[in-house]
Amino acid sequence: MPAQDQEFIKKLQATFATEAHEHVQLISKLLLELEKSVSPAAEISVIENIYREAHSLKGASRAVDLSSIEKICQAMESVFAAWKKQSVSPSRRAFDALHKTLDGIGDLLASFAKKSGKKEGPWLDELVQSLDRLQWEEPSEEPAEKPAEAPKPAAGEAPSPPAGVERVLEQAAVPETVRISTAKLDSRLLQAEDMLAVKAMAVSRVAQLREITSSFEPWWKEWDKMAGDLRAMRREFEQKDLADGLAVRLGAMLHFLDWNLDYVRSMENKLNSLVGQTQQDRIGISRRVDDLLEDSKKLLMLPFSTITDMFPKIVRDLCSDQAKEAELVIQGGDVAMDKRILEEMKDALIHILRNCVDHGVEKPQDRKRLGKPARATITMAVCQVNGKIEIRVSDDGSGVDVNSVKKSAVSHGIVSAGEARDLSDHEAMSLIFHSGVSTSPLITEISGRGLGMAIVRTKAEKLGGKAAVESKPRAGTTLRITLPQTLATFRGIVVSAGGQTFIAPMASVERVLRLKTSEIKTVENRETILVDARAVSLARLEAVLELPRRSVGVEESASIPVVVMSSAEQRVAFAVDEVMREEEVLVKPLHKPLARLRNISGATVLGSGKAVPVLNVADLIKSARKHGIAPVPVVAAQAEASARSKKVLVVEDSITSRMLLKGILETANYQVRTAVDGIEGFTALREERFDLVVSDVEMPRMNGLDLTAKIRADKTLAELPVVLVTALESRQERERGIDVGANAYIIKSSFDQSNLLEVVRRFI
Repeated sequence: MPAQDQEFIKKLQATFATEAHEHVQLISKLLLELEKSVSPAAEISVIENIYREAHSLKGASRAVDLSSIEKICQAMESVFAAWKKQSVSPSRRAFDALHKTLDGIGDLLASFAKKSGKKEGPWLDELVQSLDRLQWEEPSEEPAEKPAEAPKPAAGEAPSPPAGVERVLEQAAVPETVRISTAKLDSRLLQAEDMLAVKAMAVSRVAQLREITSSFEPWWKEWDKMAGDLRAMRREFEQKDLADGLAVRLGAMLHFLDWNLDYVRSMENKLNSLVGQTQQDRIGISRRVDDLLEDSKKLLMLPFSTITDMFPKIVRDLCSDQAKEAELVIQGGDVAMDKRILEEMKDALIHILRNCVDHGVEKPQDRKRLGKPARATITMAVCQVNGKIEIRVSDDGSGVDVNSVKKSAVSHGIVSAGEARDLSDHEAMSLIFHSGVSTSPLITEISGRGLGMAIVRTKAEKLGGKAAVESKPRAGTTLRITLPQTLATFRGIVVSAGGQTFIAPMASVERVLRLKTSEIKTVENRETILVDARAVSLARLEAVLELPRRSVGVEESASIPVVVMSSAEQRVAFAVDEVMREEEVLVKPLHKPLARLRNISGATVLGSGKAVPVLNVADLIKSARKHGIAPVPVVAAQAEASARSKKVLVVEDSITSRMLLKGILETANYQVRTAVDGIEGFTALREERFDLVVSDVEMPRMNGLDLTAKIRADKTLAELPVVLVTALESRQERERGIDVGANAYIIKSSFDQSNLLEVVRRFI
């Protein structure tokens, strides 16, 4: 066969595979709609739509010479024809048989794609014969329950399908679209994401140029000191008679100094001009990169319904196997998400549905005895919350038995019997995310191994999200998964430990503190610190990462930076060498042979061009446990909160500085609320009463000086103390702070925890 014909056949087969998959999905959807919610008046119209899809699939199969699927479709057409004539009524047995037939077609399509299709044989004849019997034999059971019959259409008027079926048909027909390989789209997005490094480098270059221009300041200071002496020397040179040789040399030196002054001034002007041009280039590059990335992300932003098409059938099949009844309700299917997140979460969501049916949903007779409808309801709702995606899966089943969870956790050595007794119900519920923990007394192919929820948590954390569970006895269970909307970028804190630089994902960072070494206490041979009046284990990041420890002499009064990280309801404080800054980064996954490197989830390139690893916080906490560190549960200190009386508003646009200030004040038992700029801060002052405001000066939208002036102009807030904490240390800036009415002005370069608290205590 000519190469051109072979290429054509390959394209034809690829087109058929995609088309056939869509036909099978739509037939499955319409069968589910027909089974649960179609009234007799609209039944014929729905069956007609199913018949057309089966007929189209048969024709497509004939075109690629796939006779096995053609024969099955022919048999299905006969069943649907009998239903249209109403010579046979759809029964539950018929629906079960047709769904299994669709599963068989799916297997054939998978084999066809792998070029390893089954040969026609007895299995095909048996399947066709079973479908043939459905069009002749009366069902031995009552037809599937239908709602009350809708008003019949007028004479000559065709019955219209119900709203649910119209929705299915609308979803199936997407106008003005083209088919393109997702691999090409993935490649395009990755190329666009790589441009973020160019954007970060442009920012870094501007900062480097500004640093160079600032280096002229000490030169000018020294020149100003010498300018008077040079003028005096020049006058003496002009007035005195000097030897010819000395006069020539001294004149040449004075000429050089004049030339040097002009040269340095010219270089400074050129550098300042270059800084301005580079800044304009940076703005242009940033805008274009952001637009390119945003448009590229939209190419791979797919509706959540993309992965949920098969979920109703999965629930139906699971219920059928366990003699249960449940209906899956999906809400928010049109919410768009990154295709990569959808693909990663698909298996996790299937695990959740399995748990709902196997652990949550009761048998129909048990539900009736409890006063519940025989058919359970499983709801999968998706929505956007604060720029993130929240997936909520809930059922109205029996709920989670907390005692069974504790017992399973103790048997697997996750907690001791004594620790289990002390756990609250909320804390105990989080144990189901540990591998091996299960409330099922039996291990089946559906559940019982304790892996499903561990997979859910692992998937969510890998994507930078979190998972939490809530349950009420005999009322049901709700699982909440919070995820980013896209994987393109995330914000992280740049830290150093053991002479190496790392990125800690902000999603897992609770707080950044600076503590005196005297505040570190040893309890049962473990270093601990107090966070929210609760003891938190302290680990040295370099020790957990098994890096060589640098010998640095630290006095007892010295302070160390600490990053408090949490994962799966557990927190550990990690001491680091330095907390550098917060930065937006693009994480790249590791590939073989580093695909699964302990404590590291990926790598990124900073604006300086340096490649640094991204920390895997879940792994870090596990590694800390191996080093003798005991992670403590994340529990809100309600008693501490009630004891606090003074409230402080911290207004700071840098999250690192914001968390540092918040941590210092909360450690001193102040209630703290934060805001990212002056506008948000002033809004908070309108909503709630505060005893003091701590604000940065340089912020977007409204700076600290304008905020202070606005506070002083407001009659209800005029007496509120305001403390400005800023890097601006010139006398003019301090005077501006005093002029607008600030009560104190603390310079960041001389910042210390004690002097901040001393200032705060002076005013409240």
